[in-house]
Amino acid sequence: MSDFLFSDRASAGRLLAREVAKRYFERPVVYALPRGGVPVAAPIAAVLNAPLDLLLVRKIGVPRQPEVAAASIVDGERPDIILNERIVRAAGLSAADLDLLAEEQLKEIERRRVMYLGDRAPVAAGGRTAILVDDGIATGASMRVAIAAIRRRKPLAVVVAIPVASREAVQAVAAEADQVICLATPADFSAVGSYYEDFHQLEDGEVVALLAGAHGEGVASDTQNRSRAPQ
Repeated sequence: MSDFLFSDRASAGRLLAREVAKRYFERPVVYALPRGGVPVAAPIAAVLNAPLDLLLVRKIGVPRQPEVAAASIVDGERPDIILNERIVRAAGLSAADLDLLAEEQLKEIERRRVMYLGDRAPVAAGGRTAILVDDGIATGASMRVAIAAIRRRKPLAVVVAIPVASREAVQAVAAEADQVICLATPADFSAVGSYYEDFHQLEDGEVVALLAGAHGEGVASDTQNRSRAPQ
């Protein structure tokens, strides 16, 4: 067990927010990868006076081998399916097969979005700086899927902000994002949770409360969502 870097996700988010605040982002929107990314993202959205939204990523497994990802589906104003072409070919999956497999995951995404955000519409990434936030990155697989999906929505730029990550994951993510902000990249990376004193499984109620607090400040207006201009 390594020495703890952060007491909990909220404290990590506050430290990360200080680093993010040193930079200028045009029309930022903060997307948290739930559940763990939400308490990290909330202070970042607050310091940037930006909207806080979710980016739900679900794996589409191969039939009879659900642990093997043929694709991933990412929600938003328009859900995106990111294919693992090699797995799709090896499994002999057709477009119709993938549509059918994706339908179940879309239902789960919609269920979670309604549970967490009610009837609030997703915040469009087009013409904004999309800042993707999680509580840490071990391999970078989910974050790379999230980046690919956001790219399709034509943001001004894609920024990844995380408290801790493996060096290999940062390199992989940096190749696809415009900027990566990471507080720590331990040489002998262990599980993400080993760098937090408190890394409890977040309850849905905690996520709902954090999102309600952010949206309760009226952060959906463009005029309120601009970071400070560069000096």
